[in-house]
Amino acid sequence: MSLENVELIMLDGTTRNFSEFAGQMVLVVNVASRCGLSPQYEALEKLQKTYGDKGFTVLGVPSNQFLQELKTSDDIAEYCSTTWGVTFPMTEKAAVNGKGRHELYKELVKTKDRAGLAGPVLWNFEKFLILPNGEIHRFRPTTVPDDAEIISLIEANLSK
Repeated sequence: MSLENVELIMLDGTTRNFSEFAGQMVLVVNVASRCGLSPQYEALEKLQKTYGDKGFTVLGVPSNQFLQELKTSDDIAEYCSTTWGVTFPMTEKAAVNGKGRHELYKELVKTKDRAGLAGPVLWNFEKFLILPNGEIHRFRPTTVPDDAEIISLIEANLSK
């Protein structure tokens, strides 16, 4: 399966297809409200505000894979908007590992990180930067969203 065929159920219950992001740059991040890394929401939102009108978007994928996400979509939406001012699109909760892994992550986890390792998502806030040409770059959870390598890749691939 290619990413274009992946169906996404958004946090508000609407359905989108990943093909809607074709030709854009997307930073897919598995997020969790009660994770020690949740302050990364602030940098993710800053990226959205800085580059959102230039062919870039953050796509948050709440996951309770590591038992740190709130129970309902409404709770997640409220937490993200009131605590971090999140405006970027977010899906409903999804599994990023295991037998029930979401179709999006079945594709993304094939991507190798800086150390040359592919495979399961290690923790919340793992990042996959999908360039407009479909090339994917993987960043592990402790790599902050505004890491120089991520910013460089975003800026080098913005819509002209």
